[in-house]
Amino acid sequence: MYTAYQSLREPATAAGALARNSLDEALLRSIAAGDKGAMQVLFQRHSARVYRFALRLIEDAALAEDIVSEVFMEVWRGAHGFKAKSQVTTWLLAIARHKASSALRRRPEAALDDDIAADLVDPGDDPELLTHQKDRGKIIRMCLNRLSPPHREVIDLVYYHERSIDEAARIVGVSKNTIKSRVMHARIQMAKLLSAASVDVL
Repeated sequence: MYTAYQSLREPATAAGALARNSLDEALLRSIAAGDKGAMQVLFQRHSARVYRFALRLIEDAALAEDIVSEVFMEVWRGAHGFKAKSQVTTWLLAIARHKASSALRRRPEAALDDDIAADLVDPGDDPELLTHQKDRGKIIRMCLNRLSPPHREVIDLVYYHERSIDEAARIVGVSKNTIKSRVMHARIQMAKLLSAASVDVL
């Protein structure tokens, strides 16, 4: 039986992934040559993905929009530096993560200690109330927000942005083993949170 937790499925290997990345690489080559039209196409293809990723990291819609602008400005200025060592989307998310981290450093009150963040409990998050929410996706997002920042980040990258372990490691700047460990712990914590919210889990 399908459960809410199964929506955090293993990333599917899309048949068209290679073709999509080839198109993105072609767009970057055109951008490097000064093609503004190619820049608009790349922005349309990936701005929503970059925005969602930034928003989940910093939890500030206006700042996330600023980060999207900064990311694509950097792409416009530095497209010639892309060496195709990773997918274009991986490169974009890595830039977004760097921008988000810089923004959080400028706003130190938002950069909570990981251990403290993991233990934060919102008294308004009544599990019995959550079970009456019609939108189970909203419950899952609320549970995701209870994870520590590093665990929330890897869940977002691996399950929602469908990055591989290798790609997630490049974006975050840690080892593959660290990413695997964070994914495992994040899944365990998500299972506990969803169970507490009376949402079916595996």
